[in-house]
Amino acid sequence: MKRYLNTALLYAVLAMCGGVFYREFTKFNGFTGKTTLSFVHTHYFLLGMVMFLLLLLLEKSFSFTGAKTGRVLAVYHVGLNLTAVMLLVRGVTQVVAPTLSSGLNAAISGIAGIGHILLGVSLVLLLLEIRHSLPAERA
Repeated sequence: MKRYLNTALLYAVLAMCGGVFYREFTKFNGFTGKTTLSFVHTHYFLLGMVMFLLLLLLEKSFSFTGAKTGRVLAVYHVGLNLTAVMLLVRGVTQVVAPTLSSGLNAAISGIAGIGHILLGVSLVLLLLEIRHSLPAERA
């Protein structure tokens, strides 16, 4: 359970860093438009900190952590961090406004999409593990 709390704390710090970077980077560059940099903050807070605080509560109630949980959570971490990094890359390119080739533009979107897919698959697998750990209902 302590691991879930430490992970939530780590993602809270990353979320705050993402928020500060968004605010300061756009201010420094005089950028006033919309950018995906703001989503780094919310992704890390909700999918990082809040998710692991919920897992902490679920672990306390149902003791669902098993042999597969570590592998599923590793995929979740990869998916979340890959998504956040690509949101950062996309946001920086929106602020700095370099001319991107269509291939590079598609690669940024594709890698972010892979991160989201990893998040989705690992979330479903994690929910299945939690459901499996629930006590059987009595008829």
